[in-house]
Amino acid sequence: MNYRFLLAIMIFICLASCGVKRSLEQRPDITGIKKIDTSRIKHSDTHYNLGNNQLFKNEQGVWELYLEGNALERGVANGSLTRELIHHQEIAFMNKLEAMVPSENYRGFLKSFISYFNRKLYLHVPEEYKQEIYGVSRYGLERYDDFAPGYIRMLYFHGAHDIGHALQDLMLVGCTSFAAWDDKTEDGQLLLGRNFDFYAGDEFGEQKIAAFINPDKGHKFMMYTWGGMIGAVSGMNEQGITVTINAGKSKMPFKAKTPISLVAREILQYASNTSEAIEIAKKREVFVSESIMVGSGDEKKAILIEVSPSNFGVYEVENSNELICSNHFQSESYSDDKRNLNAIEESHSKYRFDRMHELVSETEKINPEKAVAILRNMKGLDDKEIGYGNEKAINQLLAHHGIVFKPEERKVWVSSNPYQMGEFIAYDLDDVFAKFENGLEVHSVATVVDNIPQSNFIQTKAFQDYEQFRKLENEVKDQLSKEVEISVETAKELVSLNPDFWEAWFLAGKIYYNSEDYKNAIIHFKQAKKREVTTLPDVEVIEKMIRKSYRKL
Repeated sequence: MNYRFLLAIMIFICLASCGVKRSLEQRPDITGIKKIDTSRIKHSDTHYNLGNNQLFKNEQGVWELYLEGNALERGVANGSLTRELIHHQEIAFMNKLEAMVPSENYRGFLKSFISYFNRKLYLHVPEEYKQEIYGVSRYGLERYDDFAPGYIRMLYFHGAHDIGHALQDLMLVGCTSFAAWDDKTEDGQLLLGRNFDFYAGDEFGEQKIAAFINPDKGHKFMMYTWGGMIGAVSGMNEQGITVTINAGKSKMPFKAKTPISLVAREILQYASNTSEAIEIAKKREVFVSESIMVGSGDEKKAILIEVSPSNFGVYEVENSNELICSNHFQSESYSDDKRNLNAIEESHSKYRFDRMHELVSETEKINPEKAVAILRNMKGLDDKEIGYGNEKAINQLLAHHGIVFKPEERKVWVSSNPYQMGEFIAYDLDDVFAKFENGLEVHSVATVVDNIPQSNFIQTKAFQDYEQFRKLENEVKDQLSKEVEISVETAKELVSLNPDFWEAWFLAGKIYYNSEDYKNAIIHFKQAKKREVTTLPDVEVIEKMIRKSYRKL
């Protein structure tokens, strides 16, 4: 009996006995959906409206979305207005999936596994958000219905962040954030900044949405998001509550519960202070570990809510004017947690934590402009050159977005492409909702005079070299995985494009090794080890390749 047949039997048992069919057939209450207006009016390729709901693309390339009403109304309006953006994200996500799993047979297995894994997901998502997701899903691409029906597929996508970092062991989401207040900031007000380093391919990060939501229940809020996503990864509400999420060290989950982005969304919509945020997070079961940084403008403080499937902690600094967060937990609840201690020792989380602390400590009187400069910093500890794209840097030249909050004034700055290096666009939440609710003629609702310019680095040869390096790096990794012969000229080009980056030397070493030029392989592996290597496991791989190369000589 071959292993594929065994897998087929296992899948059949799972499908037959674990409620998969029930979850695929589950739908929220959609009473009244037929009465909801779906007629989108197109004014131009960058301007649409549906009743009071509006979508406008500003000159920085960021879409500004306004939604109001109950859950079904918001979902339908969202889907209708942003249908092209939803299609773009679905195609990007599914193309990435197909690239990672090129075999159609294995994708069939993956489809069955995901259905099994998410069989209880609907039990952990509030009815309100299931209704909203259903409204959005009506505008998904039918071509992917064979993977999962539109509504179920959209529900799955909301757990992608959680599943991604669990499977990739943090490397997919190496986010870093900070908060500062009192004499650490220019005017003493609370200021928060973060990079969201979730990466699902270049296409996935091309389209960004600054969404402003006016729900029939709870508080008005904004979040920085993408097509089809109603969960929150970065946002602020009208009460001055900010939310950002940072992945923690997780064991491999066996079934989905509440996606962390929906927990963050619930906090944005319903919390007016940090105590209420804690209570909301406590009542939800999650299936991965995550730090939720919550800032409160009115309380003038920031805290970390640290959640995992089997533990819960809250971390708040004492006698300090700053709070730093990367990808490990800091509360007493996790002081003896083996996975958390392992993340501190082996991953790049502690290094980025120390670097962020260094940058915040060295920056006097932080204001939004200085906060953006911190988020854009590409160097290592003590300003060491560690190569472009190194995951030990605060700015890995990978981020989906950077964002800065000034919650006491209800102000926020969001980055535009590329990465978080483009212009940071300023929004005043009170002003934005006043404009939308008064039905003013649509144009960008940004406070343009407060925008923060793009980084000068974008205009340099170093940036052009890095963009070329990223493309070449991906090609080389793909060729190495397929055991395709690669020229030594490619090895030289990798190093010349990004000479301070350990992985450029390591990949070059692999090319020489495969070409049986073991002497040059050793030279390049040793050069890689001399540089700032990302993680302890990476160091061990380099050392292993050095030993193998010596044995071949």
